[in-house]
Amino acid sequence: MSGETLLHIDGRLVRVKEGSSVAAALRVAGGMGAARTSITGQPRAPFCGMGVCQECRVQVDGRRMLACQTVCAEGMQVETAA
Repeated sequence: MSGETLLHIDGRLVRVKEGSSVAAALRVAGGMGAARTSITGQPRAPFCGMGVCQECRVQVDGRRMLACQTVCAEGMQVETAA
């Protein structure tokens, strides 16, 4: 086992440390760690990190999930625009 996980974020292959959250993977991929934006279009980062604020909603393998509460899995498909 290599200690790393490969997943796809918006079609881009991203390598993260095994056990990382999807929010961490979004940050590694160059984002803010969340997909949502304010009404002015400014990117928003995860706020609470424990699933309460819902700011980190993404699609994971076709299902709506919270990035801060979802552990990355090999081959996972994450869509931020959903």
